[in-house]
Amino acid sequence: MPDIKIKIKNLYKVFGKNPDLAMKNVRSGKPKEQILSEYGQTLALKNINLEIQMGSVFVIMGLSGSGKSTLVRHINRLIEPTEGEIKVDDTNVLSLNQRELANFRREKMSMVFQRFGLMPHRTVIENVAYGLTIQKVPRTKREKTAKEWLLSVGLGGYENQYPSQLSGGEQQRVGLARALCTDPEILLMDEAFYALDPLIRSDMQEQLISLQKKLNKTIVFITHDLNEAIRIGDKIAILKDGEVSQVGAPEEILLNPADEYVKAFVREFNRTKTSRVKI
Repeated sequence: MPDIKIKIKNLYKVFGKNPDLAMKNVRSGKPKEQILSEYGQTLALKNINLEIQMGSVFVIMGLSGSGKSTLVRHINRLIEPTEGEIKVDDTNVLSLNQRELANFRREKMSMVFQRFGLMPHRTVIENVAYGLTIQKVPRTKREKTAKEWLLSVGLGGYENQYPSQLSGGEQQRVGLARALCTDPEILLMDEAFYALDPLIRSDMQEQLISLQKKLNKTIVFITHDLNEAIRIGDKIAILKDGEVSQVGAPEEILLNPADEYVKAFVREFNRTKTSRVKI
């Protein structure tokens, strides 16, 4: 059986000034709409249980407001949970103090954001090497590593350009190279290709698939697009209103949707956009 890299158990997140009151009402069975209207508390995640295998691409998808971006930010504790457990390997992420958490993030994972997140005052190579700079890797070594990753994403020769001189697709390639430059075990990608034009987006998906065959990273990929999820995902979790509607391989999601919400996604699935799933 494949090793479990990330385990999320009984995870809840409430946004508001009195999460304990909200949790009391969650347990009594009140729906999130009632909790919001009566107490001004937002139940963003409810009883999330997921296991993510080492070396897999695990896609978390859902519509806007479903909780998918909130969920991925719990893995590296950019957002603190109200209740629950998150483990990476044998590490209880929630037990780490601030120094341990900073080291854990540096050593274990990187994140690629939707809006690129590049530093405009730094050159491309400085952006890519930034994580190594933080790790105090000597300049010669970090620049050599950064150049190698730029080559791997098709941007050899762009080292001395600035982000403003690049197209959106090129900027996201820089973001991907930066995330990979520290050789993280886990890559968190939050709607990483959302802002790109369709053709560039497809090219970036193909780039990620190609890189993953070589690197075998554990990737958690957030999207609202089932076509994208089917194309790149080994497993897919579909969220609705902060709850998991279904978890399964692409074939399971397409052939055996668990409820009407998942069926609505499947109806929109365009078979012409992927060759991964044969039906």
